[in-house]
Amino acid sequence: MLEEDGAMDADHLVGEEPGSPPQPRGGEGALAATVLEPVRWVRMLCRELGGTFVAGVVLVYGLSQGFAGSFFRVASDYYWKDVQRVQPATVQFLSVFFYVPWVLKPLWGVMTDVFPVHGYRRRPYFLFSATIVAMATGLPVSSAVLCFVGISTAVAIADVTIDACIAKNSIDKPALAPDMQSLCAFSSSLGALIGYATSGMFVHHLGAQGALGVMAIPPATVVFLGFFIYELKTYHHNNVKEKVLNKVSGAVKGMVRTIKYPVVWKPSLYMFLSLALSISTHEGQFYWYTSKTPPNPGFSQEFVGLVHAIGAVASMVGVLIYHKCLKNYPFRSILFYAQLLYGVSGLLDLTFVLRWNLALGVPDAVFVTLEECVSRVVGRVRLMPMMVLSTKLCPPGVEGTFFALLMCIDSLGMLTAKAGGAAVLRALHVTRTDFGHLWLAVLLRNVLRLATLGAIFLVPTADQTDVLVPRELLTSSPAAVADDEEERLQLAMLTSHTDDV
Repeated sequence: MLEEDGAMDADHLVGEEPGSPPQPRGGEGALAATVLEPVRWVRMLCRELGGTFVAGVVLVYGLSQGFAGSFFRVASDYYWKDVQRVQPATVQFLSVFFYVPWVLKPLWGVMTDVFPVHGYRRRPYFLFSATIVAMATGLPVSSAVLCFVGISTAVAIADVTIDACIAKNSIDKPALAPDMQSLCAFSSSLGALIGYATSGMFVHHLGAQGALGVMAIPPATVVFLGFFIYELKTYHHNNVKEKVLNKVSGAVKGMVRTIKYPVVWKPSLYMFLSLALSISTHEGQFYWYTSKTPPNPGFSQEFVGLVHAIGAVASMVGVLIYHKCLKNYPFRSILFYAQLLYGVSGLLDLTFVLRWNLALGVPDAVFVTLEECVSRVVGRVRLMPMMVLSTKLCPPGVEGTFFALLMCIDSLGMLTAKAGGAAVLRALHVTRTDFGHLWLAVLLRNVLRLATLGAIFLVPTADQTDVLVPRELLTSSPAAVADDEEERLQLAMLTSHTDDV
């Protein structure tokens, strides 16, 4: 499962430590081994990838993306609905702007790859993103869109720093790429569980706007902890007058050269299409199921947060299903069946909107909880192999920049899905009070999800542990960011490295 000089089988990676006595397999011993298996798995990741890399993933994905992202979703939905009182199609359109910082991830990748500050590529950008958050929370309500864009930018910058490390480790230890994505997904789902479980309560007691102010704290905490505790250590410049333009040019040339390979652009195109064609009808559905006008469900703020929290638990189940059963399947096979299930599971939304669940005798609360669990499990199983595939396409030397480019493509897909959903909701005249054609929007979304299967031939048939980057890219590193010293995420107190700064 690792490189040749440190190979071990999959059972060993999540099982016993090297040299440890055999573990009992029956009765209480088997139960203890099952309980301790996640601990052994995390210890293995710490040993192979570094303890601070694991901690960095937990901080960024768990606290900044998981907790803050889930909290933001509930609070912002109620903010636009109850405070700004805008139409669902308008909210869908405004949410397009929130994806702009993620589309610009290649810019943040270039910044962190080729613009080191005092010899550090990434640590200062944590501080920069925290400053953005602090500024955004102080803006007036009339500047809400700019506030949300600022928060999104902060999270995106923090995200690109850890993604660069994930891409780097996926190149060095390709067999551990699925395990790294499992760690990311589990951390994100655990953070989302806490965020969703508390968001409804905060929105109810503080209001949507007050809850948004609380939500900005976790990203700021992450980036400041990253600044004072975690050090993304790289080489110190011997020649401080090195021409930056040459470095930028080298990074861009490396990106362009890589994306031209069919093994890279074909799966990238598939990932874009799978996201773009799944148009978002979230705002229309949210306005519908929180409307107090009969026969709409009229869910409360606390219940909405609770359902999403249960969905976060289901997302963790999806992570376990992928990690234990699916990570050894070829990319094309797992993505085909995951996309098929994604389209079919969307019929639950259609059943709910048409109120067929009541005809079947299933209460709204029970059905929406079931629908949320199914969609989260399927969504997680669909997303994780795509993330693994993305890390497999990054060449060494510009892994931060190129992975950011791939995430930019994905963000463009989600931006397109949001914009497409806004257009559909507006065309079908779905408003704050009129949901008569909402079911048509959901049906069209499901048809487009299934239509994505026609592009599955773009996905390679390779296994998830295979190296996909062409050999010539592995043996040549762009001069823009070439470095003899391997970049690692090292745990170090700020005060103990004053000589490096």
